[in-house]
Amino acid sequence: MDWDKLRIFHAVADAGSLTHAGETLNLSQSAVSRQIRALEESLGTTLFHRHARGLILTEQGELLFDATTAMNKRLDAAVARIRDSVEEVFGDLRVTTTTGFGSLWLAKRLPLLYRRYPDLKIDLMLEEKVLDLPMREADVAIRMKEPSQADLVRLRLMTVRMRLYAVQSYLDAHGTPETMDDLAPHRLICQNTTSTQVSAGARLVHELMTHSIRSTLTVNNYFGVLQATLNGLGIGVLPDYVTEDHPQLVRVLDGVESNEVPVYLAYPEELRASRRIAAFREFILEQITEQRQRQKDGLEM
Repeated sequence: MDWDKLRIFHAVADAGSLTHAGETLNLSQSAVSRQIRALEESLGTTLFHRHARGLILTEQGELLFDATTAMNKRLDAAVARIRDSVEEVFGDLRVTTTTGFGSLWLAKRLPLLYRRYPDLKIDLMLEEKVLDLPMREADVAIRMKEPSQADLVRLRLMTVRMRLYAVQSYLDAHGTPETMDDLAPHRLICQNTTSTQVSAGARLVHELMTHSIRSTLTVNNYFGVLQATLNGLGIGVLPDYVTEDHPQLVRVLDGVESNEVPVYLAYPEELRASRRIAAFREFILEQITEQRQRQKDGLEM
């Protein structure tokens, strides 16, 4: 099989256009077209349906595209391992985590990581979807549950609980609840229970809603919940790790909280020796250790 033709086929299938693929490959449209025709002739099949709006893969084309996609991911992994054979920590590192954890905890700590390793190029992917690490959709993940995928190195980092918080100005204006029933006249700010989130958080919100709360503000991520809470709109349901960076938050109803949510760091077995992964892993562990020490010191004061 001609690898160059497969590379061109993959670019065309990905772009859906001979012209766009040619621009990516620095080839003319006619050169790309000749290579695709030659590949189809060698396989004895048609790979694309051609029409005025572009190109659509045939069933056989879909099979080949799946294969070339997997090949590209394996090649990316090989290149990453080769680059990691040198002493320096540099290059691309694709990190995936939830919108809440990524925006409220991780992002503000990255300047220190960049100061240590200025040649890193981090692609931070914040979404609730669980990306496929063995298929190299990301290099490393921080997840709010233990990963179930095989062939992963996994490390439990810490636990999180969802709790109730408000700013003092809101409590001064509206009163501080002493019991769950006292929440009824307050505005509750939380993630919508239909949005993707950890089940422990959703269960806590469901329980709170049984207390006849008259006004709510629902947001599809914890960053929005935090901003609304800091601006005095009500009592927010937030992960406990936000309090260190936002000391103006006052905990409401000390006994009310979700079950523990485990936080895991995971990456593919094939990247076990990666210097970039090791640098990121040790940095995260260091930050968590320092946070725990600050919390302990605060309790002892």
